[in-house]
Amino acid sequence: MQPFRLAHLSDPHLQPPAGALAPADLVSKRLLSAIAWRRKGREHQPRVLDALTSDIAAYGPDHLALTGDLTNFSTEGEFAAAQAWLRTLGPAADLTLSPGNHDALVAKNAPDSFAPWRDWLEDPGDTAFPGVRRRGPVALVNLCSATPTAPWLATGRLGDAQLARLATVLDQLRQEDLFRVLLIHHPPTGGIVSKRKSLEDAPALRALLQAKGAELILHGHAHEAAVSTLPGLGGAIPVLGVPSASAVGHGKHPPARWHAIEIAPDQHKIRVVARGLSPETGAFEPLGNYLLDTAQG
Repeated sequence: MQPFRLAHLSDPHLQPPAGALAPADLVSKRLLSAIAWRRKGREHQPRVLDALTSDIAAYGPDHLALTGDLTNFSTEGEFAAAQAWLRTLGPAADLTLSPGNHDALVAKNAPDSFAPWRDWLEDPGDTAFPGVRRRGPVALVNLCSATPTAPWLATGRLGDAQLARLATVLDQLRQEDLFRVLLIHHPPTGGIVSKRKSLEDAPALRALLQAKGAELILHGHAHEAAVSTLPGLGGAIPVLGVPSASAVGHGKHPPARWHAIEIAPDQHKIRVVARGLSPETGAFEPLGNYLLDTAQG
């Protein structure tokens, strides 16, 4: 069996379109984000994101996993612009998007339930998170940790209803003998981000995964490369994070990177190839690779 080739990217922070913020937005949390964007916006460059997506296209993955933060202020204009960008990456059925905290910054004047992105969140018939997309030997389980928060916070939350559905989904997919890949914006492991940026119900998620299991978890949010594990049914679950897909690397975070993840369920193997931006050439180059043996945990 040929490996299933999955490309993981995250946190593109697309440039806001002209007029993305209305005067009324400046009396909400969006004002704080607008002030922060004046500093952070220089770090997130369209040319870097274009180079990264071209590098992914040359790789030719079977599927793309995008773990959130397409927008900065969660306005309708940004959602529309992000929808147009998503269409440039190929058929919606070949990309799964897990929304990030910036995509749910505030509820007012934001699209309800990420409606413009529905085709990238789930397959037809799903009505709530987690969405499930069965692709060959792999099942992509799409979680949503994005929720509006108070000023100065960037926390996430899944909620009891989503966790209850996840337990049922993981059992069903295990019975189908599918390789379960969970997508979530916030890291489920501790120590990767500060408390004000953390997943509030991470302990509940970790307990569920220890009982139900999964084969791989992909996240974003930290703007850092991260490799960790969580206890799962039968062994440890690899948890992988990537930096921002548009980062120049001039700030405190590393330059843009994406992961080519080759999954061979029949061999219980995952090969991860990291490809990152070279500040010298402006091109994406291999940074290294490693092999995960899921049979050994």
